[in-house]
Amino acid sequence: MLQSIVYYLSTQSWFPTDNGNAMPGLQQLLVFVLMVVALYVRGAGLPRRGEAIEQRLPAVPLPERLLRPALLAAVVAAGALVVLPFDFRQALTNSMIGMVIVLSYVVITGYVGQISVMQLAISGTAGFALSHFAVQLRIPFPFDALGATLLATLLGVAAGISALRVRGVSLAVVTLAAALAMEQALFGNTSFGGTAGVSVPPPRLFGVNLGPGADFRGLDGNEPSPMFGFLVLAVTVVLGMYVAHLRRTGLGRRMLAVRSNERAAAAAGVDVRAVKIAAFAISSFIASVAGTLYGYNFGSVSAARFTALAALGLIGFAYIGGITMVSGAVIAGLMSTEALLPHALDKWFGIKGTWALLFGGVSLIVTLIANPDGIAGATHRRRTAKRAARAAAQVSTPGGTHPAGEHHAPAALDTTEVAS
Repeated sequence: MLQSIVYYLSTQSWFPTDNGNAMPGLQQLLVFVLMVVALYVRGAGLPRRGEAIEQRLPAVPLPERLLRPALLAAVVAAGALVVLPFDFRQALTNSMIGMVIVLSYVVITGYVGQISVMQLAISGTAGFALSHFAVQLRIPFPFDALGATLLATLLGVAAGISALRVRGVSLAVVTLAAALAMEQALFGNTSFGGTAGVSVPPPRLFGVNLGPGADFRGLDGNEPSPMFGFLVLAVTVVLGMYVAHLRRTGLGRRMLAVRSNERAAAAAGVDVRAVKIAAFAISSFIASVAGTLYGYNFGSVSAARFTALAALGLIGFAYIGGITMVSGAVIAGLMSTEALLPHALDKWFGIKGTWALLFGGVSLIVTLIANPDGIAGATHRRRTAKRAARAAAQVSTPGGTHPAGEHHAPAALDTTEVAS
């Protein structure tokens, strides 16, 4: 009823306009506000006793090594950015940007268990804000990117705070409504976004062009320049190492406790609300960084790239790769739209993006049924099983027995991981 009233009011002469048309997105914004108010009133700070809980959550293994795999991957990617032809170089850059935004899902969904659909909308907000800061306000790099990232992060935290009393499917619905509200009210508004897109100038630091049009063009001499790829690679490695390290910290353990059982975590002294707010802030920041990288990558930002439907597809790829692990984000980034794997399938076998999305949808169903941990989780389980088998074989052989008097205690278990 209220939507119909807003639609009627939009026909009046005094109603706010955007380029001569009624202000877009107000109906979707109204729906989001009403949902938040209703669910906040009916929701609870903690789940009630006896409420259904997830019986099987994807494992969140403790990262064993960070620096060596990160450096090895960085060296391989840097070499590929120089050697690969221009189209694969662009696809690799797209893959790394996809990895960054999936890292935000690793934090909010993988670590805390909060199903958020608005991460891509937050990325779009950062991209449009970047254009305003760089073009209209003439703020130089990297301050324009920092300002856009902080603005979009605040928006993500505000939306997250409004949904603190809901969880599970209800939270997914609220964040979906938030994504639609951002898409219609912000991206469809020509004063902030616009369906035609807005331009983003290339990043320059001390006069050096770091964008796709930089002078250094790689072995083939074509754009995009590896210089921008190096910038994206550095950001991806730093954020990936941070997310992996977050699992080791006290905040990471509290996140897993909230993910496993909010009431039990609160009884153990964990501030559930503070943990959720921190998770929304971190994930929103990472998603915002991806939005600024996207703007620099294509030189413009378009609302068509940040739709709620595209966000659902990205979440699907995140689950296939392994939504609880950084390596899962790497796999998901390689499979995302216009990334390295879809481009290779199109280039070598003529399999277009629509067929790749169909394959992704079928793979998601198979993953959810047969392997909820995703590709990265299954790989980790096999590697752990092989190490355990080798250790057992060494102990059982005569040469593998421990010297007399030397006692080796079993490795301590991560109780938080076991509980989750």
